[in-house]
Amino acid sequence: MATWNSRGLRGSGLEEFINRTNEIYLEKKLALIQKIPTPITPVKIDKEHRHITLAYFDQQSTVDYIGAVQGIPVCFDAKECNARTFPLQNIHAHQIEFMDGLEEQGGVSFILIYYTQMEKVYYMPFREILKFWKRREEGGRKSIAFDELGEGWFMEITRGCFVPYLDGIAKDLESRP
Repeated sequence: MATWNSRGLRGSGLEEFINRTNEIYLEKKLALIQKIPTPITPVKIDKEHRHITLAYFDQQSTVDYIGAVQGIPVCFDAKECNARTFPLQNIHAHQIEFMDGLEEQGGVSFILIYYTQMEKVYYMPFREILKFWKRREEGGRKSIAFDELGEGWFMEITRGCFVPYLDGIAKDLESRP
């Protein structure tokens, strides 16, 4: 059983940007994307400040976000990385299975990775995730080097809070065989 504490807030900066982006996309009727909460069981509660200080995850979650874009099912996860390598241990087998299942149903699955030191967001299509995942399973490298990433999949966080992932989805769909 996984434990949540202050380290569990890693990635919250990117998630705030994505949540704001989702609000903008909803207002413009471009997409309906929902943040999927991770079910937890509180263990310690700071009653004075009314917040949870320690909890256990009840079950494995699927991905961070699920929804539809112009009638296309979409799911994705948001990750932050403070180094030039992204550890594949940050992606879980059940997430790969879920994203693969959504892709088989004609949907679009991806991961947004925010490289905090370089202030760059990378849209990683599922087929690229799968390539690195299979390499690891076959005994290869257990992380993704920044230099291995495709140049055309980086995006800028604009106006301080907007993550234009619809551009990534459009490119993802156009580049499919």
